[in-house]
Formats: sequence, structure tokens, C-alpha cells
Amino acid sequence: MDGLAGLLDGPRARGAFLLRCQMDPPWSVHLQDESPLTVTAMVRGHAWAVPDDGEPFLIRAGDVVVSLGPDHWTVADERTTPPQAVIHPGQVCTTPDGRPLAEEMHQGVRSWGNSAVGETLMLVGAYSLEGEVSRRLLRALPRFVVLTQDELGSPLVPLLADEIAKDAPGQEAVLDRLLDLLLIAVLRAWFARPEADPPAWYLGQSDPVVGPALRLLQHHPEHPWTVAELAAAGGVSRAAFARRFTDVVGEPPMTFLTGWRLALAADLLREPGATLSAVARQVGYSTPFALSTAFKRAYGISPKEHRNQLLDPARRTGEEVG
Repeated sequence: MDGLAGLLDGPRARGAFLLRCQMDPPWSVHLQDESPLTVTAMVRGHAWAVPDDGEPFLIRAGDVVVSLGPDHWTVADERTTPPQAVIHPGQVCTTPDGRPLAEEMHQGVRSWGNSAVGETLMLVGAYSLEGEVSRRLLRALPRFVVLTQDELGSPLVPLLADEIAKDAPGQEAVLDRLLDLLLIAVLRAWFARPEADPPAWYLGQSDPVVGPALRLLQHHPEHPWTVAELAAAGGVSRAAFARRFTDVVGEPPMTFLTGWRLALAADLLREPGATLSAVARQVGYSTPFALSTAFKRAYGISPKEHRNQLLDPARRTGEEVG
């Protein structure tokens, strides 16, 4: 997988929380769900985004916003409207004083708000998990990424708006794929901006020498790669390739490969039924012991401890938004 595909592999496996929000003014929702990544598409109307510790900005019809957690923020019809609802971890919805709102605000299949139609209509997709692979890309993003409809140039928002309220067989899988595609479209457009600062390995994908090697490493981490093989893919000598790769990516090819393998292993370990032996084979380690040693050196905990953290998270109880 390449970097963008890897970004979505973990969250996609678990499914994302999707909702159509229908609001009439005055309205204000404080978001403290702490989702690692949320996509908000404004279908009609407008909203103010008010970070708890940042400058407010206006979200207009056609805009798509990608927000990175876990910091809290408010979305409202006006900057000064006080919050009427709070979204907690696990998508639990209450009033500011703790009264459950899920039933009161329910407006149908994946639809929520204070109106059956809504002067303002937003589509919200919240990813509940962040993997090590996704973190390699997301840490290059600002807290909020905002693109206009013209900048995005994609028909995905109207398609998602049409599909989100359907209750058909396999609909959750359809919505997951649409949300994934929308996120990829936003990130591609954002990283194409002159002011964007994508990771060096992301830019390296287009390098004529480094690009072919990066794709081999990312798509086939299980292979026992050598610098000579990678240099041959780029059509240069070993020495020239090693210099070029380090200059472009910021680290030697074997160092990049080790980091990529361990990031993949960290994500694969969350899969139900995954064994350390199977994961080791998938990411290019000859034995579980070799993977465990490298993993602990990189992350400070064993693969078993990492898996236990993923499978037994602290959870809060309550009613979900919709």
C-alpha cells in the first residue's frame, strides 16, 4: 500500500461514524469526542468553527473540513451562540448539564439535529482509530484542513449526501468507502497546495529514482530488500541511489523500511485473530522474536502490550448521537 492507502487501512477496517446533521438557528454543538480524524462537509448553509484554543473560522456551503483530534472545538451558527449539545467520546450526546439528547435529536436513519430538514445541513464522518501508518501522514497536517468546493473538484460530497440516509444491505460498507475516497481527495488537493508541507516520503513518490523504490517497499514490506535491488528499480548505482533516497526522504532506505514495517505491524496487531508469527511474516521479519525485539526498541513496549492497549481501551458509557 502507498501512504494514502495506508492512512485509511486501519480506520476502514473498524468502520467510521457517519451522520447527517440538520440544524436550524440558533444552534451550537461542542465537540469533545476526541476522534483522531473527522471529516465535515457543508452541504448547505454555513457554520462557525470555534476551537477551544484557536481562532474561529467560517465554514461555507461546499467546504470540506478535516479536523485532527483530540483537541475540543465548537461548531455553531454564530460564534457567540452558547453550546446546546456536547458530543463526548464514543459519540455520546448530552446537554451541557449532562441530559441525554440522542432520542430527542434523532431525525431518522443517520440523521440528527434540531430540525427535520435543517437550514444548515452538514455531513460528518468521524474515524474512531488512528494507526501508526496513518500517523506518519497525519502529523504533517495542520489542526484544520479546509477546502472549498472548487479546490476539491470532486462529486463525492453530493454522492455521500445522497447515500448517507439510506438503510440498504451493505450500506455501512458503501459509506465507509465513500468517506475514504472523500478523505483521499481532500488530502491530495491539500498537499498540492504551495503552502502545504507534506512528508518527504510523500513527495518522494514522484521522484524518478526514489519513487519506484518507495512503492516497492510500501507494497511489499515482506520481501528481503537490498539496496542493490532498490537501486536497480531506479536505474542507478547503489551509491547514487542511497544518496538520492536519503536526500529526498530524509533517512536511508533501510531505515525507512524498518519504520514502515514496524508501523504496519502495529496496525496489523489490532486485527482480531492476528498472531505475532503471522504479522512477522507479513512485514518481513523471519521470526516473532525478531519482530518483538525491533518493535520494543522502536515503541518502548512489546507487541503483546501494544495489542492489549488496543483491545482493552478505557470506554465511557452513555447514549450515542444517532
